[in-house]
Amino acid sequence: MHSFLRAPLALLALASLAPVLPAQAQQNTNPPGVPDTKTVGRPVQTAKDPWLYEKSDLVHDDAWKFGRLSNGVRYAVRKNGVPPGQVSVRVRMDVGSLMEQDSERGFAHLLEHLSFRGSVHVPDGESKRIWQRLGVTFGSDSNASTTFTATTYKLDLPMATPAGLDESFKILAGMMSGPEITQPILNSERPVVLAEQREQPGPQVRLRDAMLDLMFAGQPLAQRDPIGTVETLNGATPASVQAFHDRWYRPERATIIAIGDVDPALLEQMIVKHFSDWKGTGPAVPSPDFGKPVAGKPVSASIVEPALPVLTTITIVRPWTVDGDTVIFNQKRMIDLVAIRIINRRLETRARSGGTYIAAGADLSDLARSANITTVQVLPVGDDWEAALRDVRAVIADAQATPPTQAEIDREVAEIASSMQQRINTAPVDAGAKLADDLAEAVDINETVTTPEFSYAIFKGAVDGKMFTPATVLASSKTVFQGTATRAIVNLHAPDPAITTKVASALEANVAGAGKRKVLGNVSFAALPKLGLPGKVASREQILPGTGIEKLAFANGVTLLMRQDPSETGKVYVNVRFGGGLSSLPNKGATPAWAGEPALVASGVGKYGQEELDYLTGNRQIGADFDIDDDAFTLRAQTTKDDLSDQLKLLATKLSAPAWDPNPVNRAKAGILSGYAGLSASPDAVMSRDLERLLHNGDPRWGVPSKAVIEATTPASFRKFWEPLLATGPIEVEVFGDMDAEATVKAVAATFGALKPRVASMAPPVPFEFPAHVATPVTLTHTGQPNQAAAVIAWPTGGGTANGGITESRKLEVLAAIFRDRLLDQLRSQAGVSYSPQVASQWPLGLSTGGKIMALGMVPPDKVDFFFELSRKIAADLVAKPVDADELNRALTPLKQQILRMSSGNMFWMRLVEGGTYDPARIAAVETLAQDYSRVSPADVQGLAMKYLRPDKDWTVKVVPETK
Repeated sequence: MHSFLRAPLALLALASLAPVLPAQAQQNTNPPGVPDTKTVGRPVQTAKDPWLYEKSDLVHDDAWKFGRLSNGVRYAVRKNGVPPGQVSVRVRMDVGSLMEQDSERGFAHLLEHLSFRGSVHVPDGESKRIWQRLGVTFGSDSNASTTFTATTYKLDLPMATPAGLDESFKILAGMMSGPEITQPILNSERPVVLAEQREQPGPQVRLRDAMLDLMFAGQPLAQRDPIGTVETLNGATPASVQAFHDRWYRPERATIIAIGDVDPALLEQMIVKHFSDWKGTGPAVPSPDFGKPVAGKPVSASIVEPALPVLTTITIVRPWTVDGDTVIFNQKRMIDLVAIRIINRRLETRARSGGTYIAAGADLSDLARSANITTVQVLPVGDDWEAALRDVRAVIADAQATPPTQAEIDREVAEIASSMQQRINTAPVDAGAKLADDLAEAVDINETVTTPEFSYAIFKGAVDGKMFTPATVLASSKTVFQGTATRAIVNLHAPDPAITTKVASALEANVAGAGKRKVLGNVSFAALPKLGLPGKVASREQILPGTGIEKLAFANGVTLLMRQDPSETGKVYVNVRFGGGLSSLPNKGATPAWAGEPALVASGVGKYGQEELDYLTGNRQIGADFDIDDDAFTLRAQTTKDDLSDQLKLLATKLSAPAWDPNPVNRAKAGILSGYAGLSASPDAVMSRDLERLLHNGDPRWGVPSKAVIEATTPASFRKFWEPLLATGPIEVEVFGDMDAEATVKAVAATFGALKPRVASMAPPVPFEFPAHVATPVTLTHTGQPNQAAAVIAWPTGGGTANGGITESRKLEVLAAIFRDRLLDQLRSQAGVSYSPQVASQWPLGLSTGGKIMALGMVPPDKVDFFFELSRKIAADLVAKPVDADELNRALTPLKQQILRMSSGNMFWMRLVEGGTYDPARIAAVETLAQDYSRVSPADVQGLAMKYLRPDKDWTVKVVPETK
């Protein structure tokens, strides 16, 4: 069964160390359509068709129709109308880097690139242009990925017509059976693949490679990074790549998934029409043996990467044994999941209280059909990895020695149940692309898909069968940390000759009795600080006829924008905007503004810290994220109709009675300092640190602050800075989604409407400037790989909503799309200099200035000047003459289709009107949305280029290797 219960390993993904799965909604305990848990399952399927369920006793998801062509191609088709008009196709080839020979490393990925260039049905580069005319955005709607075990081609075709589907399936079939593998095409695309390899962050790649070498010693997985090597890629010839294709690209290794807003019979017809004649070349070759984890290999290793945090990763490896996806298999894994969740929650509790580590967490997963693994990652405070590892191992040892309480188990079971119930509620609005990806991944890991109701029934059957007990969870806590071998690697900031011995000793050290458990008292929403009496509605009106959006004002000055729309079943979006955002902050001197996003919500509410708030909201769909926009501070959440009232109460109380727990500030500070050196370690890292500040002419409100500013931040300075900001400035609440309008008005009146009137700041936004034109690029340096550089060229535009500003901003998006397409073709496809150059237009609606068109490319150091020359040449050409009708259409049609697809969701409408209670032009501009895009002409594009892409206004910056 493919579901959230099976998480993939994410090497180096420190963000994945969160202690629990995202909180989901609390619904009734017996969702409709859930089978009786006493009759869960069915006899194990022994026939090959429907092919997905062989050796499984899971209930079939009958919304899918499965089939198999006579040549061996397997397929699955399904009706789905989210978003309307779209069809999503996935062609999964059972060929990845583990199928490569030593001389072919990187060939699976290289072949993926070549397949998009041209095939027996379309000449080189034409498939991209055909799909653009059909509304496809290159890189997002059409893409592919190569892993250890598979190459999956992805196409999301908006507003799919029978003719468009026919053309698309023909192209995909040709890409699989007959890609054009010629010397000229290989010479053109090889540099792109090498550019993709070159642009990878060096420190992370070296650590990942060292981890694979250690963790999977003795298995092919250790030496099969899908990107390949420079030597093997340069050694590729048309003949050798063709041989690889002929060996592995065979119909019996193909799985086609097609789902969308058309009759499934049409999708099946397309598959039969275009894939039935495909024949393999020569005899079929069996998949190679991926091997099993072996004992007797080194158990410890280290690497020195000062650009990365000090980090310890432990992996317990076991053979991969998934043979049949059965009910009992899933129920046993659920017990393991509960054990891991309890351990992670305890680890997070210790980290929050100010321990020896910033973050730590365990994960259980299967990797590349090669191993089942338990991974533990530990990010210490400072450099003392030994103390942090000791404390983490102590928590794990305690879980292995003493059973958890039933209350601990019940908490995790309740959260999992709530998540699965919410999955049932929202299943009707699952996007077709997501369902296609889920099925492709299920095929990849040898599992199945079933209905959300049956997934819940499997879980409920385990609950009813008393499978979650202190004894069973204790047993799982032991077995998930046992295996063929336990191995650990440590990243250091300085060499240590004794490190291997230290790591081995740390893994064997006795930590029994050192893992203390924290027990929470009773927590409830009733104990939150009281708000005032419910506020009165001063005015209420419908705005934007046909959209269902209402605007309300309360007596205390709070405003509400609201849209009751059940189309996204079970989802309610909440947005609370207050204050003036970055533009209201001082632009002189250092401030703790940087710590707002990581620490403000975690600092607590009333007498509750993050630990208590997690307990309070864990089995409900309630949460909060804090963001700082240019013109407002924002609290955001996604909730449900049943949880909306308490969600609003939590957010309102955060503004009226915030807590100031010092630990989240200290933790955020330690976290950013642990990886600060990495912000100099590659061109893109330097850009992420400095570019926004430079584009605001050095204004310290933008960009990552200096290390000194971070080190100077204290819990006291954090509170002094943020406390008045939470208490001042107007509040605009937006609630959009599957809720009851009258109940929502009542809930907002009882929460935000009950707050004391807030004083709006009379001070104007603190101004900033776009940097002046420079004759030579501003030069920054990085400490990473000597073959990496980056270049940016930007032109100032504008901002705000006055004088048709929103219409101007929309037309600039079209200009940027055309610029991007030309840059992509000329810099990537023709020159092979950069893998993914970008061009974007940014127009801040809340500010009168600050907009820009910006082009960015990751390039070799000796190609920086070429990037600037090419970008200026493209800009000059856009100024000199109008674009032709086909090029404009290929830019406009994907933009229009993106808007049409997004318009089926409530988040789209909320984003359009946010801030509109104080700036009515934003609301008025909704009515011109369609015409602003549909009426763009070649003359408009040229006029905008003449107005903004001026050579005397451009600003440039480059990031080059540091000279030694």
